[in-house]
Amino acid sequence: MMDKMIFGRYVPADSVLHKMDPRSKIMIIFLFVCIIFLANNVVTYALIGIYTFFMLGLSRVPVRFLYGGLKPVIWLVLFTFILQLFFTKEGALLYELGPVKIYEEGLRQGIFISLRFFFLILMTSLLTLTTTPIEITDGLETLLHPLNKVRFPVHEMALMMSISLRFIPTLMQETDKIMKAQIARGVEFASGPFMERIKAVIPLLIPLFVSSFKRAEELAIAMEARGYRGGEGRTKYRELSWKKADSLQMVLLVLVTILLFLLRS
Repeated sequence: MMDKMIFGRYVPADSVLHKMDPRSKIMIIFLFVCIIFLANNVVTYALIGIYTFFMLGLSRVPVRFLYGGLKPVIWLVLFTFILQLFFTKEGALLYELGPVKIYEEGLRQGIFISLRFFFLILMTSLLTLTTTPIEITDGLETLLHPLNKVRFPVHEMALMMSISLRFIPTLMQETDKIMKAQIARGVEFASGPFMERIKAVIPLLIPLFVSSFKRAEELAIAMEARGYRGGEGRTKYRELSWKKADSLQMVLLVLVTILLFLLRS
């Protein structure tokens, strides 16, 4: 199961993206999520695709690892495509077989929305694949620092998000262990009637929740034992440094945004 999970995992590598400032990566991902909705034709989606795969190439994350992690997502993308294909009834009729009718707009929307979903997953996964949880925490805390003036708990919020990302792979690994233990005891998760498979999930959820609460308690005790009292007055061992590569990447994203505005229908 861990081999099929890419979100929340960090992959060490000597790449341009790994060396970039976490603040710039967070800003790039946020802006990318916004500008991807500007794409509405073949040219603009091709531009988004080129930019996405260019960033993947810079990350130097193994293609085999990405492919294995995206297998479950591909099924979700295909499901999205099928929904748009069969339930959008606009444009010229392309194919008809009994009650099944495929329209031009349904095919177009299915392809575009599926690509948008796919590119979003790839780009957002790059943040955790190339950035450690500590760096994400520091980057978020720095970017949200102005909110401290209105007494918003920036440090605590960034810490919670970082811990959540850090424990996604851990919980997946724990789920895998519990599933194997239950299968060894004769529980069937993938066969039998639908209701029986739903009931088989209950022996999986209860130990997982118990283990999660236990881990949360152990983490809280460890933080208290180390004198953690929040973000006020704390110093950082690693100082964030904005480099030339960060500025170049921001300029590149701005150029992509301008091109999207010019090329969209």
